[in-house]
Amino acid sequence: MIRRTACRLSLLALILIPAACGSDGEGETSRFTREQTRGNNDPVLPSPDTSGASWTVSADGQSIAYGDKDAEPFLSLTCRLRDDPPRMAIVRHVAARPGQQALFPVIGNGAISRFKVDAALVGGKWRWQGAVAATDPQLSVFSGPRTIEATLPGGGTLVVGASRIPAEFVRWCRAGGAMQRAQRIEQAVGALDTSRP
Repeated sequence: MIRRTACRLSLLALILIPAACGSDGEGETSRFTREQTRGNNDPVLPSPDTSGASWTVSADGQSIAYGDKDAEPFLSLTCRLRDDPPRMAIVRHVAARPGQQALFPVIGNGAISRFKVDAALVGGKWRWQGAVAATDPQLSVFSGPRTIEATLPGGGTLVVGASRIPAEFVRWCRAGGAMQRAQRIEQAVGALDTSRP
């Protein structure tokens, strides 16, 4: 009699335990798994074609963007003059997910810089953004006329064509905007480029 009762209790326990786990535990486990793995299976993006890309200056003169005409830029730099001291925001315009963080290596002009970037809303879209002091030595990667390579994990390598505009813009920002407006810098650099044989 005792043996039969014990067997029935064991059998009942085997039926109830999975049911209990399935009702609450499985739902929570599934939700947790989806949240933790979200974005881990995102496709690796190819390196963008930048053969027709160029630098442009914003209307207010406080940012420059590298990209194709009439399209979302690949990369942009913004001088935050209202910050004390001024800061430079760097945005890699590739889709990001809230909460993500990454290191954004940029190589060029004899320098290798690694900017910390986070997912941030830029123009209503989640993009990769970081900010450093305008005097940060890492910005020296932009302080020359040579080609720059910027690689974002999963976002491919962005090849930025040689130009003096980023260097002049960084200098302008470091001076707190006291130098000539960035539009004039662009015009001056453009005149130099067209005068070359």
